[in-house]
Order: sequence, then C-alpha cells, then structure tokens
Amino acid sequence: MSLTSRNSRTTIFLMMFLMAYAPAFLSAQTATEIVMEADRKVKGLSSEAEMTIRIVRPTWKREISLKTWSKGDEYALILVTAPAKDKGMVSLKRDREVWNWIPSIERTIKLPPSMMTQSWMGTDFTNDDLVKQSSIVTDYSHKLEKDTVIEGYTCHTIVMTPKPDAAVVWGKIVICISKKEFMQLRAEYYDEEGYLINVMNGSNIKTIGGKLLPAEMEMIPMDKPGQKTVLIYDKLVFDIPIQESFFTVQNMKTVR
Repeated sequence: MSLTSRNSRTTIFLMMFLMAYAPAFLSAQTATEIVMEADRKVKGLSSEAEMTIRIVRPTWKREISLKTWSKGDEYALILVTAPAKDKGMVSLKRDREVWNWIPSIERTIKLPPSMMTQSWMGTDFTNDDLVKQSSIVTDYSHKLEKDTVIEGYTCHTIVMTPKPDAAVVWGKIVICISKKEFMQLRAEYYDEEGYLINVMNGSNIKTIGGKLLPAEMEMIPMDKPGQKTVLIYDKLVFDIPIQESFFTVQNMKTVR
C-alpha cells in the first residue's frame, strides 16, 4: 500500500472519529457553566413566591410566612406576612446594599457587610442566604469533583472557593447539581478555616412554576443537634413583569 493511500485512510478515520465524538466534546460544560445554568433555573429573569419557613429546635417550633420578589441578581424583596408580631417586616436588596424595615419601631436599617453572616429572623439561614447578596456565579471560582447521587439523581459535585476580592460569607461551598435537570440538591458551607458549618438539602422534588425543583430546602447547622430550618415553596411564578422601581426603600413601607 502506498504512503498516499495510508495517509488518506488515516485522514478518513480521523474525520469519522471527530464526527462521532465532537458533539460530546462540544457539549461538555465547565463547572462555572453548570453553576450558571442551575442559578438561572432557580431564579429566572424574575420571580414571585409565597413561602413558609419552619424553624425547628429541640424544645419548640415556629413558622414564618413570606412573600418574595426578585429580578435578576441585583434586586430582591422579602415581606413577612405572619406571625402577627412580625407581620410587615421587609428585607430589601439593591445591588450590594441591603436594608431591613421594622414596622414596630418604624425604622429602616441599612445592614453593614458584617451583618450578612448573622441569622435572618432567628432561622438557620443567614441574611446573605435569604437576600443572596453574594453571587455563587461571579464571587466564586468553580471546580468539578467526582459525581454523586442524591434523591436518585446523578449530580455534579462542584467545589466553590471565593475569588480574592469577593466579599462573601463562606470560605468554601461544595454544591451538588443534578446533571440533567440542573437542580441544586445539596450544599455544604465551610468557614475560612475549613470547618463544615451548615448543610442544606433539597427535597420534595416536583414541578413548581413550570420547572422541576426541590419544593423544600432544609438548612442544618452541624454543631447544633436537633436544630434545623426548612424553607417550603407554597407558590412560585417565574419571569413576571416587574419594574426595578418596585425594589426601593420607599416601597418597603407600603408593599403588601
């Protein structure tokens, strides 16, 4: 066989190989792209939701009812609708600024960055968790680890470490995202010294707002046995028309 013939056959073989496997190479996603897709799924362009937060302690339980609105990564507003003693309290995020409106004392309080690590209304969620001041997409670097299975779904495991100049709460987050559905099913939150502080688990997976999502998110502090906070979506609607002017300090006092 001539050298030319061998070269031709090699070329044909390489072309056939690339045609067969190139789609898989091209469709492979980076860790950052996976996090972006999961973040986009749970937020949409905008959203409106009704939620119940169940606080569980070894000797007592209580519930808080909320309405929430969001637009992109920049805007979020949370209104407490029950119990009566907390009704009307509002948290607002605009870009990197966060305020609380407390009707009982008729005061608006702007939260300093140091307060983002504090508990939101006595729950196991931080202020940052609820208003999402930090962004899991832009404030962290992302690295794929080995796959895991959660709730029967095969998941990407992604280690997120803060970028050098990012003002974030956690020293590291390990997040598990289902491969086909891009659902965030588990997150482990570590402090700057590498200690595991909180674990969040997603469950009760069902179609909400036209998307397959966990309807319950359970936050469990590792150093407090018998303690947890469960966030339950009662209603969720995506991509609603909502103006940026809705998310103002003035509107905090009148929103219902």
